[in-house]
This record gives sequence, C-alpha cells and structure tokens, in this order.
Amino acid sequence: MKIYDNILQTIGNTPMIRMNRIAQDIPGTVLAKVEYFNPGHSVKDRMALKMIEDAEKEGKLKPGGTVIECTSGNTGMGLALACIVKGYKLICTLSDKQSKEKMDILRAMGAEVYVCPTNVPPDHPESYYSVASRLNREIPNSFYPYQYDNLSNRLAHYETTGPEIWEQTEGKITHFVVGVGTGGTISGVAKYLKEKNPNIQIWGIDTYGSVFKKYHETGEFDEKEIYSYITEGIGEDILPKNVDFSLIDHFEKVTDKVGALTTRELARKEGLFLGYSAGSAFAGVRQLKHRLNDDSVVVVLFHDHGSRYVGKVYNDDWMRDRGFLNDRNRQAIDLVNNHVEQPLVTIGSGELLANAIQKMRQFDISQIPVVDDGKFVGCLNDNRLFQKLVENPEVGNMRASEVMDEALPVVTAQCELTEIASMINKDVHGVLVQIDEDKYHIITRHDLIGAFC
Repeated sequence: MKIYDNILQTIGNTPMIRMNRIAQDIPGTVLAKVEYFNPGHSVKDRMALKMIEDAEKEGKLKPGGTVIECTSGNTGMGLALACIVKGYKLICTLSDKQSKEKMDILRAMGAEVYVCPTNVPPDHPESYYSVASRLNREIPNSFYPYQYDNLSNRLAHYETTGPEIWEQTEGKITHFVVGVGTGGTISGVAKYLKEKNPNIQIWGIDTYGSVFKKYHETGEFDEKEIYSYITEGIGEDILPKNVDFSLIDHFEKVTDKVGALTTRELARKEGLFLGYSAGSAFAGVRQLKHRLNDDSVVVVLFHDHGSRYVGKVYNDDWMRDRGFLNDRNRQAIDLVNNHVEQPLVTIGSGELLANAIQKMRQFDISQIPVVDDGKFVGCLNDNRLFQKLVENPEVGNMRASEVMDEALPVVTAQCELTEIASMINKDVHGVLVQIDEDKYHIITRHDLIGAFC
C-alpha cells in the first residue's frame, strides 16, 4: 500500500500546467508550476520544513521548543504543519495588511498570532520583524528561523523545486518567472537551473513600494522607493540574504491593481484559484512578452491558493473600495471575452456591397471591417449603407472600397473602456481590439452603452 507516514511527506512534486486562453497573446509556451498542491497550499511548505529540519540537525531547535517567525502567512502555515507533526509550539507575527483568512487559518492550526502595523520601518519596535525578535529573546528554548536570512530557505528550492521544473520541462525551459519576497524561491531555483543551462533567463516580479528592482539595477538601496503597497507576499523594504541578485537577470514591477485584476482573470480563464502574487507574476510575463519568441518555454511559479484572499481580491466590495473594480475602468478584453474564440466578420475591399449586407443580416451586426491583402483599410456601417440605399437602390452592385469609411482605430486588449469611449464620435463608430498578432474583435458604440448602463 502507498501510505504516507505524515502530512509532511506530501510536500513537493507539484504539477506543471499549460496556460491556454490567458496566454494566447504571449509568444512561445507558458507553463505554471502550481504550488498550492502542497498540503499547506503554498510553496512555503518546502522551505518551512527545511528550516525546521536543519535547525534540529544543528541543535538550534530542541524537543518541546517554540518556533517564532515573522510571516505573511504562508511560511507560518508551512511551519504550523511541521510543528504539529514534530511537537513544537508556534508563534507567528504578521503585518496588519495580511488577509484575515491567513490569520484565521494559522490560529486554526494551533499557532499564536501577533498582528503588527504595516506602516512602520523594519527596525521599529512594533514591526513584525522586531516583535518576533523580541519574543525569541524573551521565551526560553525558542527558535527564530527568520526566513529572510536563513539560507535553508533557498536551499530547499535548490534541492526540490529547481530539479522538478527541469525534469517536468525536459530541460527545455528558457525563462523562469516568480514573485520575489524573501528571495528563497527565485534564488534556489535559479542556482539549480543556471547550473544546468546558464542561458536560462530568471525574471523576478517586484511591486511598487519595494526596493528590489532599483537595487538590482543600480546597487543603491533607495529608501525613497519604499512606501505602502497592498500586494501580499512579494516585494520588501529590506534586502534579505536569500536574494542572490547575481542570479536574477531582470526585475519587473507590477502595480497592485494589475496584480489583483490578473489574479481574478486567472481564475476565470484557467480555473486556477490563486493568491494575489500569482496575478502579479503572470502580469509580469505579459509586460515582458516582447522579449519572448515562439521557441520560448516560460515557467511561472504560482505561490499559493486563493482561499486566503476570498475577502480581498475575490471580494468585489474590497476591489471597488480600492478603485480596482469599477465598471468604467474595465478593459476591452472584458467586452469580447464571451466570444473571443469566434472569428471576426470582415469583407474584402473588392467585394460587392450586397455581400456585406447579407453578412450583416446573417450575423446580426452593424459594422464590418474592410480588408485588403490582410490589412484593415476601411469599415462599413449600417447607417452609411442605409443612406446609400436610399440614394441609390442599385448600391448593392458597388464595391466595398467605393463606399467604405476610414478603418477603425486599433486598441490593445488591456485598453480601458473609458479611453475607448473617448475615441467614439460621429465619424468613428467603434474600435478593433487586437487579441494577438492576427486575431481581432470589434467593440461598437452599442457595446459601450451596454457596458456603462
């Protein structure tokens, strides 16, 4: 019988899943290393167990001891599993920006939780770093792993996550992308992969309000870069020892809003119910897609499960309160999502208007883009055709090129609806939305009215 002795033996060997609909406009192959399949529902299970086991070997953690850690929640959950199985007490300090779900889960797993203010510097006595350090000094027989500087963190990923990614892609991986917090995941995986193939690109996803990107590019720790942000699990106001900047080829910053919206998009389009930082990680790939080609094999690591964010990114009221979810700042892709797989109806510039009229009736549409040699050269709309029919009943025998208006403007899938609305006037009745290199859809004035009303 295949039976595990305890829950800790189920950590690792998480699946690799191909990204489909959400990655249609990204060159190459985009794969997701989905870490919520770990028993604690996050990638942090790996390093939490490794830090405990190494501390036991080194005599830093003794029977009946107390583990004390500052965490954004996921490391705390991994430590909770290890402490339950091994018989240790656990105390976690968290910043008050972390989700209530994380705090409730930690308490349910037997941890004692201290909630600390976010908007204080790391060395402030009330920061979650300082509180954990103080408790470690005050409580006898306690161990403070301090995941930021504990190199067992990145060693866990060098020994497990990196080899899994290499084997699952059969060594074909060209890019590894992951959000950076403590730096253990990116540095451990990067070390392993670059030993296998030094040409593999390592991209770290950062957030606005964090010091990583500027420090990587300039070597300067700029305190002006530090300010409060909402995204959980990535970015820092310190430089953890686990971050090996020499192994990282590029840092890309993603806004709180884009990360949140992309997290929800991953759920809708791929059925992946993920944490906040997963949206930031995928958004980073989108922002860097110009650096990819058809031969690229991109692996994005998704840290954790969406159950810890139900009251935040998956809550419409929370999103609206922060200006992230407003009907008037929805994007073009939102209006074409329900028919994105259908081809755009067009007509050739040399075709008869009778054909255009027939297509408009068949597909119940009011506008048809006119193409010539694969390029958009004009547009026909029902108002224009009606005027021509009134003037000349034989207009059906004319060519599309003789009657067409100018070609519709082309916008990206991420263009906000308010911007599209500003383009519409008496001469421009719609826009073309570019989904990928050769796929387009149309948004008309009527579509916008329906979206805003």
